[in-house]
Amino acid sequence: VQLQASGGGLVQAGGSLRLSCAAAGRAFSTITMGWFRQAPGKEREFVSAISRRGGKDGYADSVKGRFTITKDNVKNTLYLQMNSLEPEDTAIYYCAATSRLYTDLHQPASWDFWGQGTLVTVSS
Repeated sequence: VQLQASGGGLVQAGGSLRLSCAAAGRAFSTITMGWFRQAPGKEREFVSAISRRGGKDGYADSVKGRFTITKDNVKNTLYLQMNSLEPEDTAIYYCAATSRLYTDLHQPASWDFWGQGTLVTVSS
C-alpha cells in the first residue's frame, strides 16, 4: 500500500485544517487506516483510527471532540478534519494503514504502511 499525505500548513490557534491521505495498491475497504503525529523531540503518538468500512473510529484523548477522521472508500482517501487547533497540535502528521486484526492500534508497531508525513504548525 502506498500512502500520500497532504494538507498540512501554518494556521493560527483556533483555526482548522483538513489533512488527506491518498492510498493505492490495495482495496481501501480491506485495511484499517489511521493518523499519528510526531512533535520535535517526542515519540510518534496515536491520533485517530478508523475501521475498514468506516463504521467505527477512535481518538486520542488530546484530540477528542476537535478532530474527526473519515474515509472515502470510493476515492481511496483518508481524511482528518482538525478544528480548534492548539499550539500543542504542532507536529508532523503521518497516515498509516494496517491489515492486522486484533492488534493495539495505539502502537506504531501495529501499523504496516506509512505515508511520508505532512507538517502542521499552529501558532499562538
